[in-house]
Amino acid sequence: MERTPTPAADPRDRVHVGLVALFCALAAAPLLTPGYFWGAHDARHDVYFIFEYNRSLQDGDWLARWSPDFSWGYGYPFFLIYGPLTSFLGALLVRFLDFGYTQAVEALFAAAILASGLAMYGYVRSWLGRNAGLVAAVAYVFIPYRLVEVYVRASLAEYVALMWLPLILWSVRAAFQATRVEQGRRPQRWPWPPLVATALSYGGLMVTSNLVALVFTPLLALYSLVLLLNRINEEQPLAALSKESVFPLMANAARVAFLPALGLLLGLALSAFFWIPALVEGQLVNQEQWYGGYYNPELHFVYPHQLFEPGWGFGISQPGPNDVQQGALSFQLGAAPVALAAMGLLGWRRLGADRRREVGLLWLWLLLAVFLMLPLSRWAWQHVGFVSFAQFPWRWLMMAALPLAVLAGGAALSHGGADDEATAPRLNLTTVLLSLLLLLGSYPYLRAEVILPTPQQGPVSLAALMRFQQSSDEMTGAPKWVDLSRRPMWSDMAELYVQADNPPLRPDASKEEIKAAIARQIAAVTSKVDYRQVPQTETLAVWSLALGAAYEKLWVVAGDDNQRLVFNIAWFPGWRAYRLAGEDGPIVEELPVEREDGPLARVVVRPRAGTHVVLLRFEDTPIRVAAKRVTLVGAGLLAAVLAVGFVLTRPRR
Repeated sequence: MERTPTPAADPRDRVHVGLVALFCALAAAPLLTPGYFWGAHDARHDVYFIFEYNRSLQDGDWLARWSPDFSWGYGYPFFLIYGPLTSFLGALLVRFLDFGYTQAVEALFAAAILASGLAMYGYVRSWLGRNAGLVAAVAYVFIPYRLVEVYVRASLAEYVALMWLPLILWSVRAAFQATRVEQGRRPQRWPWPPLVATALSYGGLMVTSNLVALVFTPLLALYSLVLLLNRINEEQPLAALSKESVFPLMANAARVAFLPALGLLLGLALSAFFWIPALVEGQLVNQEQWYGGYYNPELHFVYPHQLFEPGWGFGISQPGPNDVQQGALSFQLGAAPVALAAMGLLGWRRLGADRRREVGLLWLWLLLAVFLMLPLSRWAWQHVGFVSFAQFPWRWLMMAALPLAVLAGGAALSHGGADDEATAPRLNLTTVLLSLLLLLGSYPYLRAEVILPTPQQGPVSLAALMRFQQSSDEMTGAPKWVDLSRRPMWSDMAELYVQADNPPLRPDASKEEIKAAIARQIAAVTSKVDYRQVPQTETLAVWSLALGAAYEKLWVVAGDDNQRLVFNIAWFPGWRAYRLAGEDGPIVEELPVEREDGPLARVVVRPRAGTHVVLLRFEDTPIRVAAKRVTLVGAGLLAAVLAVGFVLTRPRR
């Protein structure tokens, strides 16, 4: 039986971990350049995702669903369908640590770079040793597409999501190993650490990027199957399987798989507050504008030569085989990590059969990811559901990066880097040189295109957000009832925000000036009521009392029960209206809320006759309430696991 290295604390790990941190700091160094990479693909998106989440935090809503300023102020439930974790963390930095919006994005990228390197080191260290772990960690940080995600695409949620992948593999692998009974050792009574780690890492992935989670999960299932077969084969060789041993084998498989499966289920439960509503209610969000045209995946296949083309650009993907020549982003795997992965083949023969099977699966994983980027995979994109979740074929580079990094770490094994209890080598010169090779191979790409926003764009503000939506048709999603072909590309609210940008913010405005400008622009829109449909007479008159990110409170005078209040808010399940007993009084009754029969499908409230206070707010639907309860149950079970683990592992007198 082959013994897996234990990733326990060891003084020799300090040197390796220190080097991982140093290499990660070098990868993050361009983030320290003064200014912000406004020209990166999603750099402005990252800022305004945090901006919108902070708008909800200001109202005390810690679990934001509604983004009030997207779609020119009509809003839509963006955080219902988009993983909220990075936006939430960024909003915390802005609100409680006084970060600027661009500073928050850069800080999260820097933290994710460090976390990615450490996570990969821990995963590979746990079964291939320290030196292989160091090389794999450096590879995972410096593979060209990983740098594309930061400095070219600025895809914050996707980059942070990839941080979770090695953590998930590490914890799932540890969960499979936790039930091993080794000679001379007593089995752990309650192996709770890998269970907790699996739940937290998989749950973290689910609330960071549902796109990455959907693409990664089938590959995780394959990896788990290999781990399961390895464990079963250890205790009962499959070659000796007979009819009489089938049922004992199935029982043993259930026992071995129980802990990792429970961890993954707990992860799903912890993240249920997000993914259940996203799965059920996400179908109510208009998807037309994100498919077809430029977004047709068949226009964005990667051609074989592009996997090794060393050019570098900051533009968006272009149809055809000449992206780099047109200044678009690079799709290369990286010459250095590919060369090290090939060198690593020499070291795999030193491993036992079970770890060789894991390595084989990682090679299959890598080749599958590469295949799904090529035009040869057109049939899979048309007929295999999870393949198209990546949206663009070149996005499968994110799935190729993980196995490529691990396989590159194998180069350390072929040069005396195998790490087991007997040898346990310290850091050697070869490992350092291999790591430097990875750094030097990607060094030309360590640059951010730092530019100032144009005077028309301005720095972060509501006015700049409205101009961004108008000029690029971004942040303009809508519920499915909105007629995208008939809705205007502007609104009265957007006009008020822009008029309030007076004097216009300078591109290099200070943080204090930006705060003051945002406050002034927020104050410019005092109500979401469409006053063009309110006569302001005894028949119907309205005075707004308070307006927040997902609510409005107002005085209403209605001559009869047949009046309509039309709000400049896109209707979506969850908008509810109430009549209050006074401005700060309790709810007296719920009022009917309808969907406008028109291209904007806005919220319509039917007030009662008389003078009273009306409250309109965005609330949880039954499916959101149920999903939150699942999360609470999952959190309770996780707390119980921690409590039992603490009791059973507490030293006894």
